[in-house]
Amino acid sequence: MAAIKIAGATVNQTPLDWEGNLDRIIRAVAQAKNQQVEILCFPELAITGYGSEDLFLSYWYPKKALSQLEKLIPHCSGITVAVGLPVRIQEKVYNTVAVIEDAELKGFVAKQFLAIDGVHYEFRWFTPWAAGEVIAFDFLGKEVPFGDLTFHHKDIHYGFEICEDAWRGKERPGYRLCERKVDLIFNPSASHFAMGKSAERKELIEFSSETFGTYYCYVNLLGNEAGRMIFDGEILLGKAGKLLARNQLLSFQDFQLLAFDLEEKAQGLTPMQAKEWEFVQASALGLFDYLRKSRSKGFVLSLSGGADSSTIAVLVAEMVRRGMAELGVKTFVEKLGIAFSPQSENPEKELVGQLLTTAYQGTKNSSEDTFNSAKALAESIGARFHSWTIDEEVKSYTSKIEAAIGRKLTWEQDDITLQNIQARSRSPIIWMLANLNNALLLSTSNRSEGDVGYATMDGDTSGSISPIAAVDKHFILHWLQWAEQNLDRPGLSYVNSLTPTAELRPLERTQTDEKDLMPYSVIVEIEKLAIRDRRSPMDVFLILKEELPLDESVLKDYIKKFFRLWSRNQWKRERLAPSFHLDEFNVDPKTWYRFPILSGGFAEELEQLDHL
Repeated sequence: MAAIKIAGATVNQTPLDWEGNLDRIIRAVAQAKNQQVEILCFPELAITGYGSEDLFLSYWYPKKALSQLEKLIPHCSGITVAVGLPVRIQEKVYNTVAVIEDAELKGFVAKQFLAIDGVHYEFRWFTPWAAGEVIAFDFLGKEVPFGDLTFHHKDIHYGFEICEDAWRGKERPGYRLCERKVDLIFNPSASHFAMGKSAERKELIEFSSETFGTYYCYVNLLGNEAGRMIFDGEILLGKAGKLLARNQLLSFQDFQLLAFDLEEKAQGLTPMQAKEWEFVQASALGLFDYLRKSRSKGFVLSLSGGADSSTIAVLVAEMVRRGMAELGVKTFVEKLGIAFSPQSENPEKELVGQLLTTAYQGTKNSSEDTFNSAKALAESIGARFHSWTIDEEVKSYTSKIEAAIGRKLTWEQDDITLQNIQARSRSPIIWMLANLNNALLLSTSNRSEGDVGYATMDGDTSGSISPIAAVDKHFILHWLQWAEQNLDRPGLSYVNSLTPTAELRPLERTQTDEKDLMPYSVIVEIEKLAIRDRRSPMDVFLILKEELPLDESVLKDYIKKFFRLWSRNQWKRERLAPSFHLDEFNVDPKTWYRFPILSGGFAEELEQLDHL
C-alpha cells in the first residue's frame, strides 16, 4: 500500500452560521494542504451542523447545504476531502458524506443506519440508505454516483461508516466494506459527549481495525453546537487492533487537524482522562460556546454557598482558566465579543470578575455558614459578589395571602407553601441582575432533584441554562471534594464542610436534603435502573436488595418514594432550562427520556411491592 498522509479535522459548527461553518472548513483544508495531507475527512453533517433539528425537513435547508458544498469544491485542489451534509431527493432527506477529489465532486455516500436512542431522533429527519444501492444524482448539471460507494486514491481503496453505522454489530457496513477489500475506513461522526464514552470509542476502533483488517479513522464534531449536546472533537486512528493516534479532546479552537502517516506505529496518543476531568473540560467548553453563540456578555448566579451553585461557579472559573490557557487572553475575549484590558498580574481572576456576577440571597432561615461559604468561594475565584435578604419580599407575599384567606400561615399546616415562596422570591431580583448585565442566568438544578421534583418551579429552576441538570448530586458532592485539591480551588473548603440543605425551613427544624428525600447514593442506584435501564419498580427492588445494605422495608419505601415523585413531577422536567448532556443518560424530556406528564403514577406496580 502506498505511503500516504491522511487526516481528520474536527470543527466547531453552528446551525445557520453558513459563512462561519464554511470558513472553518476551508481553513482546515488549507492547513491540511500545507501539511501535505492527501485525504482529509471532516465529521458528519459538518457543513450544516448536526443540531439543525427540523431545519433538515425543509426544502431550502438541504439545498443551501449543497450550495455551500459548491463553494467548498474549488478550495479542494490537490487534495481529497470528505465532508458531511444533508441531501434531499424528492421527499426524502439523506445524511451523506460528499467526496471531493482535486476540486471535483466524486460522489455522495449515504448513511445506512440512523440513531434513534437517547439524545438522537434521526428518523424524524432522515431516511436510511439501502446497502449496495447506488443511483445517479444531478449536481450542477452533472451526474455523480450517490449511495453505497467506495473510492480509490493511488492504490488505497477506502470507504465510510457514518457514525451510527459502526454501532450496529453484524449488520454494520464495515463487514461489507471488508468483503470489498477496502484498506481504510473513515468514520465521520456527530457523537455527543458523555463521561467515559471515549473508552467505548477506543474499543470500537480497536475492534474494527482488527476485524476488518483495515486502517480505521474516526472523526467527531467539536463543541457545544446548538445548546444541549457537546461534541468532544475526538479523532482516532487504529490498525490491527491497536490505537495509533488520538488528539486532545474538548478544544476551544475553531477546528483541530490531526494528520497521520499510514504506518503501523503509534504517532501520538493523548491519554484518556478520569471522569472528574472530563466533567470539567466538557462543562467549560459547553459554557464558553453557549455564552458566545448566544451573544451574551456574561453569567449571573444565585450563589447559595451550597454544592450545586458552588459547582457551577467553579465551572465558569474553569472556563476562563482553560480558555485563556489554550487560546491566550486576546483570542479568548475576542471570541466572546467582549472588551477586556488586564489591570493586574492576575488576569484570570479579573476576567472571571467581568464574566461572573454572583449574589447570596439570604432569609431568616439562612445560616452564617452558607453565607461565609458563598462569599469565600466568590472571592477565591474573582467573581463579583453581592448579598441581600429577601425577607421583606417573602413577608409581603405572605401577608397578602394571609389577608386573602383569613388566617396565618404555619409551618405545621403550610410547609411546602412557605418553603416555595422563599425560593420564588429570589427569582425576580436575580433576573434583574442578569438583564442589567445582558447575561445568562445560571440555574442550579441537578439530575437527582430533577428525578424527584426537589426544586421550586420559577425559583431555583429559573435560568437561561442549567449546566448541571444532567449530573447526579452524588457525583457533584464527590466532584467538589476532588476539585478542591485537583483544581487548586481552596475556596471550596467551606462548601465541602457543609451538609446539603435547602435552608427553607426554620433553622431549628434542621432541614437537610437527604432527610427530605433519601440518601443521594440510593437515588443514583434507583435512577440507573428505572430511567437508564427502564426497569419496573419490582425489577429495581429485586436487583437492589442484593446490592445495597438496606433493610428490605426501607428499600421498598425509597423505591416507592422515587417512582411516586418521579411520575408526579414530569411537568417540572418539561420546564427546566436547557441543559448539557454530560453523563451516560439524563432526564431531559427534550433530549433523552420522554415520560407522560399525566399518568397513573405506577400505582399497581408499587402496590405489588407490598405483597412481596
